[in-house]
Amino acid sequence: MRVVSYNVNGIRAAIKKGLIEWLKEYPVDILCVQETKASSTDIDLSLFTDLGYHIAWYPAEKKGYSGVAVFSKEKPSLVVHGNGHGMSDAEGRVIRVDFGDLTIINAYFPSGTSGDLRQAYKYQWLEDFYSWVENLRKERPNIIVAGDYNIAHKEIDIHDPKGNKKSSGFLPEERAWMDQFLANHWVDSFRQIHEDTIGAYSWWSQRFPTVRLQNKGWRIDYLCTTKTLATKIKDAFILPDVKHSDHCPIVVDLKK
Repeated sequence: MRVVSYNVNGIRAAIKKGLIEWLKEYPVDILCVQETKASSTDIDLSLFTDLGYHIAWYPAEKKGYSGVAVFSKEKPSLVVHGNGHGMSDAEGRVIRVDFGDLTIINAYFPSGTSGDLRQAYKYQWLEDFYSWVENLRKERPNIIVAGDYNIAHKEIDIHDPKGNKKSSGFLPEERAWMDQFLANHWVDSFRQIHEDTIGAYSWWSQRFPTVRLQNKGWRIDYLCTTKTLATKIKDAFILPDVKHSDHCPIVVDLKK
């Protein structure tokens, strides 16, 4: 089973850049997208249903902002919109999709780059999400948390760790949250397979057009599994040459 996480930075823009054509060529069982920036009524859903996908969609209340969606070849046994935290749910940041005993959580973690208020909100969001997902794990032991975490965990996950030590997304408190998360029954699927790989990034700033060509990026997108699923991780990798967004898709292949 192949699970893909992809921040598309606007699904309508990604479709115009060839997302559907890519999906026709690249087999994906479950596609988790973040930052759809659209409601399901804003696009032609037959582009996905004609490929055999069932669709679970959770937009933000604000038009053209945030939002998550899951496209799956198997029909979900349960879809839960949000995690019960008001602002997060208003921003369409979390959707849960169950397939039998497997739970997929697709999450678009907040960014703190716009200033202190959003950084403070990010810390609160991380605390709320951690409590919520830990409670869920006790009930549902087989979970994948897919998404744009907006955190580069370690120095190996960012092209310029010294220059970005005070940048949102690489702050000590954010990295400590990742430490805590991964120390408590969770596994970073990519690092389980590629423990020491350098230069593996999933996002490149659009402010400077050459940074992607130079691979000056950050690894801020993750497919983390509960430890109960870790033995089923067959492979995990990043697709930097797929370019429908300022992010690229990340992949985990699981044994059934």
